Amino acid sequence: MDASTVLAIDAGTTGVTAMVVAGDGNIVARGYQEFAQHFPQPGWVEHAPEEIWQATLEATKAALAALRRDHRRSADPVAVGITNQRETIVLWDRETLASPRRAIVWQDRRTAQICEELRAQGHGDRVTELTGLRLDPYFSGTKLQWIREHEPHTWALVESGRYAIGTIDSYLIARMTRGTWHVTDASNACRTLLYDIAAGDWSDELCGLFDVPREALPELVPNWGVIGNTDPKVFCDLDIPIAGLAGDQTSALFGQTGFDPGDSKCTYGTGSFIVTNTGTELVRSDAGLLTGPAWRSPDGVTTYALEGAIFVTGAAVQWLRDGLQIIGKASETEAIARTVPDSGGVVFVPALTGLGAPHWDPQARGLIIGLTRGTTRAHLVRATLEAIAFEVRDVLDTMGANATIRVDGGAAANNMLCQLQADQSGVPVERPRIVETTALGAAFLAGLGVGLWSSTEDLRASWQLDQRFEPSTDRAAADAAHARWIEAVARSRNWAPTK
Repeated sequence: MDASTVLAIDAGTTGVTAMVVAGDGNIVARGYQEFAQHFPQPGWVEHAPEEIWQATLEATKAALAALRRDHRRSADPVAVGITNQRETIVLWDRETLASPRRAIVWQDRRTAQICEELRAQGHGDRVTELTGLRLDPYFSGTKLQWIREHEPHTWALVESGRYAIGTIDSYLIARMTRGTWHVTDASNACRTLLYDIAAGDWSDELCGLFDVPREALPELVPNWGVIGNTDPKVFCDLDIPIAGLAGDQTSALFGQTGFDPGDSKCTYGTGSFIVTNTGTELVRSDAGLLTGPAWRSPDGVTTYALEGAIFVTGAAVQWLRDGLQIIGKASETEAIARTVPDSGGVVFVPALTGLGAPHWDPQARGLIIGLTRGTTRAHLVRATLEAIAFEVRDVLDTMGANATIRVDGGAAANNMLCQLQADQSGVPVERPRIVETTALGAAFLAGLGVGLWSSTEDLRASWQLDQRFEPSTDRAAADAAHARWIEAVARSRNWAPTK
């Protein structure tokens, strides 16, 4: 077995994970660093780009130190792959690499009114036709329009060419290469509302609609293959090729070896994202699902996917911890939830930043209903786990998915959640031995890019089953619980006023 390793950077919503992956697909070292979440106003979510960069450096240093300490490997990884939260938008100075403002995060809802206005002007159907998306604050284009309208001095420097626009991957590559490269891939570009999914390129029409200068956007590159080398003076003394790139959800599908049409995965992260491979066919949905490229090979072949994006799942558990302070850490939820036989009639709709697929209501807000004097924190914790399973079922039902689904992400370690998911979805749930498949996908892409693995067939052998959860045969009970959930969702909708 080749002793070479690859480094994967997973720049998520709340922190950065760095993982070193060996040629057999096993993780041999890791590092992690959280960064701050900023909430300037209700519904607004921002990140400081410099804090993301510093978290990337700290996580990478920790992973490299563990590699050398625990595995006594002195050789540097042979390549680095990057995966990232996708719709968060960053501006930075091309010369100094400093950012003039905080990044606007995918969860941010400030552009709901802009979306309403664009729909009222008749742009909704055309935007969906070109992008496979919908006019929702989730996506980046309206965030850029908001900056243009509210921060004209900053936008003037975008138009003059001084400031670059990019997603988190673009920003990290610029920092790693000291500004040499300004690139992204199709799986990130397609979430901006500026990318034509049929043409496979930035759209002049969409750039015109949102008044975004095309020259400020990154160059598009394949998902694997050498882009350029990191600069050792700024990136942990590493001079290695950046050879893999993908948005987090398609990276997770790649890490789950979901290479065939029909392969599906659900990632439990800050939100939850169900992605199904549709092969080389661009399949459009009229039921609240999103269509776009999953990855593009160096020879130009694009694999497409359907996606259901749920905004708040793991973030609901974080809210229990940080907002309500009724749990100490996320890993406690299973033990707490098991102390009660059910949720005691409590239903929690975690629409803390609106509702994503399949409902798409930015004005929805969180709702807890069914409280009594007998309600305890255990009932609320159990209702939170049930809510995650309900939300994922809603998307799977919309997709018409009726085959085994593979799960990953931090909450996939929760056996109760996996069983609830199987019971609600009515299909088996498979959890791999390695649940950090988002970072694993970035490692796989980078390894393919430098020849550590010769093909996707080499990667299939690395996937190993940890546990399979079979659905309950009591469909009546599952359907009754889901019906109560649907009623609660209806009550949570259209709550926040449009400003």
